[in-house]
Amino acid sequence: MKKTMIVISGPTAVGKTKLSIALAKTVDGEILSADSMQVYRHLDIGTAKISREQMQGVPHHMIDILEPWEPFNVVVFQQKSREALKGIYERGHIPIVTGGTGFYIQALLRDVDFTESNEDPAYRQSLEAVAAERGAQYLHDLLARTDPESAASIHPNNIKRVIRALEYYRLTGTPISAHNKREREKKSAYLSCCFVLSDERDRLYERIDERVDEMLRQGLAEEVKRLRLMGCTRDMVSMQGLGYKELLAWLDNEISYEEAVDAVKRNTRHFAKRQLTWFRREEDVIWINKNEFAYDEDRILSYMLNKLTEKKIL
Repeated sequence: MKKTMIVISGPTAVGKTKLSIALAKTVDGEILSADSMQVYRHLDIGTAKISREQMQGVPHHMIDILEPWEPFNVVVFQQKSREALKGIYERGHIPIVTGGTGFYIQALLRDVDFTESNEDPAYRQSLEAVAAERGAQYLHDLLARTDPESAASIHPNNIKRVIRALEYYRLTGTPISAHNKREREKKSAYLSCCFVLSDERDRLYERIDERVDEMLRQGLAEEVKRLRLMGCTRDMVSMQGLGYKELLAWLDNEISYEEAVDAVKRNTRHFAKRQLTWFRREEDVIWINKNEFAYDEDRILSYMLNKLTEKKIL
Protein backbone atom coordinates (compact mmCIF):
# COMPACT_ATOMS: atom_id res chain seq x y z
CA MET A 1 0.00 0.00 0.00
CA LYS A 2 1.09 3.55 -0.68
CA LYS A 3 2.26 5.56 2.30
CA THR A 4 0.25 8.67 3.21
CA MET A 5 1.40 12.24 2.70
CA ILE A 6 -0.26 15.64 3.17
CA VAL A 7 0.91 18.73 1.29
CA ILE A 8 0.19 22.34 2.22
CA SER A 9 1.43 24.72 -0.41
CA GLY A 10 0.72 28.14 -1.84
CA PRO A 11 2.42 31.50 -2.43
CA THR A 12 4.75 33.20 0.00
CA ALA A 13 3.13 35.06 2.93
CA VAL A 14 -0.24 33.31 2.51
CA GLY A 15 -0.12 31.69 5.96
CA LYS A 16 1.08 28.13 5.37
CA THR A 17 3.18 27.88 8.53
CA LYS A 18 0.43 28.58 11.07
CA LEU A 19 -2.01 26.22 9.38
CA SER A 20 0.56 23.43 9.07
CA ILE A 21 1.24 23.57 12.81
CA ALA A 22 -2.47 23.38 13.62
CA LEU A 23 -2.93 20.42 11.28
CA ALA A 24 0.15 18.58 12.54
CA LYS A 25 -1.04 18.87 16.15
CA THR A 26 -4.47 17.55 15.15
CA VAL A 27 -3.34 14.52 13.10
CA ASP A 28 -0.09 13.68 14.95
CA GLY A 29 2.03 14.76 12.01
CA GLU A 30 5.58 15.92 11.43
CA ILE A 31 6.43 18.76 9.07
CA LEU A 32 8.85 18.47 6.18
CA SER A 33 9.79 21.87 4.79
CA ALA A 34 9.73 22.26 1.01
CA ASP A 35 11.52 25.61 1.04
CA SER A 36 14.68 26.06 -0.99
CA MET A 37 16.18 28.65 1.39
CA GLN A 38 15.21 27.51 4.90
CA VAL A 39 17.64 24.61 4.51
CA TYR A 40 20.44 27.11 5.18
CA ARG A 41 21.72 27.94 8.63
CA HIS A 42 22.12 31.67 9.45
CA LEU A 43 19.44 32.65 6.91
CA ASP A 44 16.68 33.23 9.43
CA ILE A 45 14.96 36.58 9.00
CA GLY A 46 14.91 36.77 5.21
CA THR A 47 13.52 33.23 4.88
CA ALA A 48 10.81 33.80 7.53
CA LYS A 49 12.21 30.70 9.22
CA ILE A 50 10.01 29.24 11.92
CA SER A 51 11.34 29.54 15.48
CA ARG A 52 11.46 26.77 18.08
CA GLU A 53 8.66 28.48 19.99
CA GLN A 54 6.47 28.70 16.89
CA MET A 55 6.95 24.97 16.23
CA GLN A 56 4.97 24.26 19.43
CA GLY A 57 6.73 20.92 19.81
CA VAL A 58 5.91 19.71 16.29
CA PRO A 59 9.00 18.06 14.71
CA HIS A 60 10.30 19.89 11.63
CA HIS A 61 12.64 18.51 8.98
CA MET A 62 14.74 20.05 6.17
CA ILE A 63 15.46 23.23 8.13
CA ASP A 64 19.00 24.37 9.07
CA ILE A 65 20.70 21.38 7.46
CA LEU A 66 23.31 23.16 5.31
CA GLU A 67 25.84 25.97 5.58
CA PRO A 68 25.25 28.98 3.27
CA TRP A 69 28.17 28.05 1.00
CA GLU A 70 26.93 24.51 0.35
CA PRO A 71 25.05 23.80 -2.91
CA PHE A 72 21.41 22.83 -2.82
CA ASN A 73 19.12 21.69 -5.61
CA VAL A 74 16.09 19.52 -6.22
CA VAL A 75 18.12 16.29 -6.28
CA VAL A 76 19.64 17.02 -2.84
CA PHE A 77 16.16 17.96 -1.59
CA GLN A 78 14.74 14.70 -2.86
CA GLN A 79 17.47 12.58 -1.29
CA LYS A 80 17.42 14.25 2.12
CA SER A 81 13.62 14.33 2.20
CA ARG A 82 13.46 10.59 1.60
CA GLU A 83 15.75 10.07 4.60
CA ALA A 84 13.49 12.27 6.76
CA LEU A 85 10.35 10.50 5.53
CA LYS A 86 11.77 7.12 6.51
CA GLY A 87 12.02 8.25 10.12
CA ILE A 88 8.56 9.86 10.12
CA TYR A 89 6.93 6.66 8.87
CA GLU A 90 8.89 4.52 11.33
CA ARG A 91 7.51 6.66 14.16
CA GLY A 92 3.99 6.07 12.85
CA HIS A 93 3.38 9.72 12.02
CA ILE A 94 2.01 11.49 8.94
CA PRO A 95 4.39 13.73 6.98
CA ILE A 96 3.02 17.18 6.17
CA VAL A 97 5.08 18.67 3.35
CA THR A 98 4.84 22.44 3.69
CA GLY A 99 6.28 25.11 1.42
CA GLY A 100 5.96 27.10 -1.75
CA THR A 101 8.59 25.50 -3.99
CA GLY A 102 6.25 23.63 -6.34
CA PHE A 103 9.03 21.96 -8.30
CA TYR A 104 10.45 20.39 -5.13
CA ILE A 105 7.04 19.21 -3.97
CA GLN A 106 6.35 17.66 -7.38
CA ALA A 107 9.73 15.90 -7.38
CA LEU A 108 9.01 14.35 -4.00
CA LEU A 109 5.35 13.53 -4.52
CA ARG A 110 5.81 11.89 -7.91
CA ASP A 111 9.26 10.47 -7.25
CA VAL A 112 10.60 12.31 -10.31
CA ASP A 113 13.66 10.69 -11.87
CA PHE A 114 16.63 13.05 -12.27
CA THR A 115 19.14 10.36 -13.29
CA GLU A 116 18.16 10.26 -16.95
CA SER A 117 21.04 12.41 -18.17
CA ASN A 118 24.60 13.02 -17.05
CA GLU A 119 26.19 16.42 -16.69
CA ASP A 120 28.48 18.31 -19.03
CA PRO A 121 30.56 20.62 -16.80
CA ALA A 122 32.61 22.05 -19.69
CA TYR A 123 29.49 23.01 -21.66
CA ARG A 124 27.89 24.47 -18.53
CA GLN A 125 30.97 26.59 -17.85
CA SER A 126 30.94 27.84 -21.42
CA LEU A 127 27.33 28.92 -21.02
CA GLU A 128 28.15 30.67 -17.75
CA ALA A 129 30.88 32.57 -19.60
CA VAL A 130 28.41 33.49 -22.35
CA ALA A 131 25.96 34.78 -19.75
CA ALA A 132 28.67 36.86 -18.09
CA GLU A 133 29.82 38.31 -21.40
CA ARG A 134 26.57 38.77 -23.32
CA GLY A 135 23.93 38.82 -20.58
CA ALA A 136 21.11 36.65 -19.27
CA GLN A 137 18.69 37.65 -22.04
CA TYR A 138 21.05 36.40 -24.78
CA LEU A 139 21.25 33.00 -23.05
CA HIS A 140 17.48 32.91 -22.67
CA ASP A 141 17.10 33.64 -26.40
CA LEU A 142 19.25 30.58 -27.13
CA LEU A 143 16.88 28.48 -25.06
CA ALA A 144 13.84 29.97 -26.82
CA ARG A 145 15.17 28.69 -30.13
CA THR A 146 15.70 25.10 -28.90
CA ASP A 147 12.96 24.74 -26.29
CA PRO A 148 10.35 27.53 -26.50
CA GLU A 149 8.11 25.85 -23.91
CA SER A 150 10.83 25.89 -21.28
CA ALA A 151 11.80 29.44 -22.22
CA ALA A 152 8.22 30.53 -21.61
CA SER A 153 8.24 29.09 -18.09
CA ILE A 154 11.76 30.09 -16.99
CA HIS A 155 12.52 33.72 -16.15
CA PRO A 156 15.48 35.11 -18.17
CA ASN A 157 17.28 36.06 -14.94
CA ASN A 158 17.14 32.48 -13.66
CA ILE A 159 20.43 31.70 -15.37
CA LYS A 160 20.95 28.44 -13.50
CA ARG A 161 17.71 26.90 -14.82
CA VAL A 162 18.26 28.28 -18.33
CA ILE A 163 21.70 26.66 -18.42
CA ARG A 164 20.33 23.37 -17.10
CA ALA A 165 17.68 23.32 -19.85
CA LEU A 166 20.28 23.99 -22.54
CA GLU A 167 22.60 21.38 -21.06
CA TYR A 168 19.81 18.80 -21.01
CA TYR A 169 19.03 19.46 -24.67
CA ARG A 170 22.69 19.09 -25.63
CA LEU A 171 23.01 15.79 -23.75
CA THR A 172 19.75 14.15 -24.83
CA GLY A 173 18.68 15.90 -28.02
CA THR A 174 15.22 16.44 -26.53
CA PRO A 175 13.79 19.47 -24.71
CA ILE A 176 13.75 19.34 -20.93
CA SER A 177 10.13 20.54 -21.14
CA ALA A 178 9.21 17.19 -22.73
CA HIS A 179 10.98 15.34 -19.91
CA ASN A 180 9.22 17.50 -17.29
CA LYS A 181 5.87 16.88 -18.97
CA ARG A 182 6.39 13.11 -18.77
CA GLU A 183 7.32 13.35 -15.12
CA ARG A 184 4.32 15.59 -14.34
CA GLU A 185 2.03 12.95 -15.81
CA LYS A 186 3.26 10.41 -13.29
CA LYS A 187 0.80 9.52 -10.58
CA SER A 188 1.69 10.33 -7.00
CA ALA A 189 3.96 7.76 -5.38
CA TYR A 190 1.99 8.35 -2.17
CA LEU A 191 -1.61 8.28 -0.99
CA SER A 192 -1.60 12.04 -0.89
CA CYS A 193 -3.76 15.10 -0.52
CA CYS A 194 -2.40 18.43 -1.75
CA PHE A 195 -3.88 21.69 -0.48
CA VAL A 196 -3.02 25.04 -2.08
CA LEU A 197 -3.71 28.07 0.09
CA SER A 198 -4.58 31.23 -1.76
CA ASP A 199 -5.94 34.70 -1.15
CA GLU A 200 -7.15 37.76 -3.02
CA ARG A 201 -4.25 39.28 -4.90
CA ASP A 202 -4.40 42.75 -3.34
CA ARG A 203 -4.52 41.32 0.16
CA LEU A 204 -1.66 38.92 -0.57
CA TYR A 205 0.52 41.70 -2.02
CA GLU A 206 -0.25 43.87 1.00
CA ARG A 207 0.85 41.05 3.30
CA ILE A 208 4.07 40.65 1.31
CA ASP A 209 4.92 44.34 1.67
CA GLU A 210 4.14 44.23 5.39
CA ARG A 211 6.26 41.10 5.82
CA VAL A 212 9.26 42.72 4.12
CA ASP A 213 8.91 45.79 6.36
CA GLU A 214 8.76 43.53 9.42
CA MET A 215 11.85 41.60 8.29
CA LEU A 216 13.77 44.87 7.99
CA ARG A 217 12.63 45.92 11.49
CA GLN A 218 13.83 42.54 12.79
CA GLY A 219 17.29 43.16 11.32
CA LEU A 220 17.39 41.67 7.82
CA ALA A 221 20.03 44.16 6.66
CA GLU A 222 22.25 43.22 9.61
CA GLU A 223 21.72 39.53 8.84
CA VAL A 224 22.92 40.07 5.27
CA LYS A 225 25.94 42.02 6.52
CA ARG A 226 26.87 39.14 8.85
CA LEU A 227 26.57 36.64 6.01
CA ARG A 228 28.81 38.84 3.86
CA LEU A 229 31.42 38.91 6.63
CA MET A 230 31.21 35.11 6.79
CA GLY A 231 32.32 35.03 3.15
CA CYS A 232 28.96 34.64 1.45
CA THR A 233 28.95 36.01 -2.09
CA ARG A 234 26.24 36.74 -4.63
CA ASP A 235 27.12 33.74 -6.79
CA MET A 236 26.17 31.29 -4.01
CA VAL A 237 22.81 29.52 -4.24
CA SER A 238 21.90 30.70 -0.75
CA MET A 239 22.44 34.34 -1.66
CA GLN A 240 19.98 34.11 -4.56
CA GLY A 241 17.14 34.18 -2.05
CA LEU A 242 14.71 37.08 -2.01
CA GLY A 243 15.96 39.82 0.28
CA TYR A 244 19.55 38.64 0.19
CA LYS A 245 20.50 39.36 -3.41
CA GLU A 246 18.87 42.80 -3.35
CA LEU A 247 20.53 43.88 -0.10
CA LEU A 248 23.89 42.57 -1.30
CA ALA A 249 23.51 44.84 -4.34
CA TRP A 250 22.95 47.72 -1.90
CA LEU A 251 26.01 46.76 0.14
CA ASP A 252 28.02 46.68 -3.09
CA ASN A 253 26.88 50.28 -3.76
CA GLU A 254 25.03 49.31 -6.92
CA ILE A 255 21.66 50.61 -5.72
CA SER A 256 20.38 52.73 -2.84
CA TYR A 257 18.81 51.24 0.29
CA GLU A 258 15.38 52.49 -0.78
CA GLU A 259 15.83 50.90 -4.22
CA ALA A 260 16.87 47.62 -2.57
CA VAL A 261 13.77 47.57 -0.37
CA ASP A 262 11.50 48.35 -3.33
CA ALA A 263 13.21 45.56 -5.30
CA VAL A 264 12.66 43.03 -2.50
CA LYS A 265 8.94 43.84 -2.38
CA ARG A 266 8.55 43.85 -6.16
CA ASN A 267 10.50 40.63 -6.69
CA THR A 268 8.58 38.88 -3.90
CA ARG A 269 5.25 39.88 -5.46
CA HIS A 270 6.45 38.55 -8.83
CA PHE A 271 7.59 35.35 -7.14
CA ALA A 272 4.18 34.85 -5.54
CA LYS A 273 2.56 35.32 -8.94
CA ARG A 274 4.84 32.66 -10.47
CA GLN A 275 4.08 30.29 -7.58
CA LEU A 276 0.34 30.59 -8.22
CA THR A 277 0.88 30.04 -11.94
CA TRP A 278 2.78 26.82 -11.16
CA PHE A 279 0.08 25.45 -8.87
CA ARG A 280 -2.67 26.25 -11.38
CA ARG A 281 -0.98 23.84 -13.78
CA GLU A 282 -1.10 21.05 -11.25
CA GLU A 283 -3.91 18.50 -11.22
CA ASP A 284 -5.44 16.86 -8.16
CA VAL A 285 -4.92 19.84 -5.88
CA ILE A 286 -7.52 21.26 -3.51
CA TRP A 287 -7.62 25.04 -3.59
CA ILE A 288 -8.39 26.84 -0.37
CA ASN A 289 -9.23 30.49 -1.00
CA LYS A 290 -8.97 32.02 2.45
CA ASN A 291 -11.47 34.79 1.73
CA GLU A 292 -14.14 32.15 1.07
CA PHE A 293 -13.68 30.99 4.68
CA ALA A 294 -13.79 34.55 6.02
CA TYR A 295 -10.14 34.00 7.09
CA ASP A 296 -11.36 31.68 9.86
CA GLU A 297 -8.47 29.27 10.55
CA ASP A 298 -10.73 26.84 12.42
CA ARG A 299 -13.11 26.60 9.45
CA ILE A 300 -10.20 26.02 7.08
CA LEU A 301 -8.76 23.31 9.33
CA SER A 302 -12.15 21.60 9.61
CA TYR A 303 -12.51 21.66 5.81
CA MET A 304 -9.07 20.10 5.39
CA LEU A 305 -9.82 17.35 7.90
CA ASN A 306 -13.02 16.49 6.04
CA LYS A 307 -11.13 16.24 2.75
CA LEU A 308 -8.45 14.06 4.34
CA THR A 309 -11.15 11.73 5.68
CA GLU A 310 -12.83 11.57 2.26
CA LYS A 311 -9.51 10.56 0.67
CA LYS A 312 -8.98 7.95 3.41
CA ILE A 313 -5.75 9.56 4.56
CA LEU A 314 -7.11 9.85 8.09
